[in-house]
Amino acid sequence: MAILRKLARPLLASTFVTGGLHTWRDPKGVAPVAEPVARPVAARIPALPDDPEKLVRVNSAVQVGAGVLFATGRLPRLSALALATTLVPTTLAGHAYWTVEDPEERARQRIHFFKNLSMLGGLLIAAADTHGKPSLAYRVTSHG
Repeated sequence: MAILRKLARPLLASTFVTGGLHTWRDPKGVAPVAEPVARPVAARIPALPDDPEKLVRVNSAVQVGAGVLFATGRLPRLSALALATTLVPTTLAGHAYWTVEDPEERARQRIHFFKNLSMLGGLLIAAADTHGKPSLAYRVTSHG
């Protein structure tokens, strides 16, 4: 199973690292699309910037950093959780297929939306993966 993790992590992380780098370089291209989601998120979390362009850049930095950590097996559970956290607003802002009028574009966005949901599922599994060892919660409650 260890070899599977070493192969699977970089594959899953690749989308976040490449997408995060692209967005980091050109946040202006993404900020207008992100604004409807970025502003409410920033309003609920005071530590985040309220400027959509800055928030997009923060999101992309987390994706690159957590993606590299996840790909290299460093802090895999925490980095998977960080990636999952960035994926939710990214998906809602970028692939809200239910708002698209054009049938072909709506179908494309629906595919991206559900692809992202699939990645979210994989990240949540990775965040819970204890490498076959009992979790801390299990050890505390069962053997404490």
